[in-house]
Amino acid sequence: MRAVIQRVSRASVSIDGEVKTKIKLGLLILIGIEHEDDQSDIEWLSGKIVRLRVFPDEEGVMNRSILDAGGGILLISQFTLQASTKKGNRPSYIKAAKPESAIPLYEAFIRRLELDLGKKVETGEFGAMMDISLVNSGPVTIYIDTKRKE
Repeated sequence: MRAVIQRVSRASVSIDGEVKTKIKLGLLILIGIEHEDDQSDIEWLSGKIVRLRVFPDEEGVMNRSILDAGGGILLISQFTLQASTKKGNRPSYIKAAKPESAIPLYEAFIRRLELDLGKKVETGEFGAMMDISLVNSGPVTIYIDTKRKE
């Protein structure tokens, strides 16, 4: 799994011009699932995300997690995170999981994040054309790849 995590002061997702959901302070997470991902990727990544210390403490130091900050999460599926640009100029998505295997993993990831976060996670719609709006606070953007554990 590959994730791009952005600390936001607000974020929303719209489908067909209608706002589906939004959050205020929190994390916007773009998640790309590859065909080799499994439950161990879900557990490791969810735990890493909820414990990431990217929110400022009283002294302005990034020392607080989403749990400490009490913020929300907006999770968006994005198969293009699995793109390979090694050859040519047209990205290859051969590593991206097909919907029949990606959807159950995506849904399991939502459930695990909700369990680890202790509250509902807002989401986009898997496979839909979505417009994402956000205000990146900081800016803070973190990239995590479960295969590299970094």
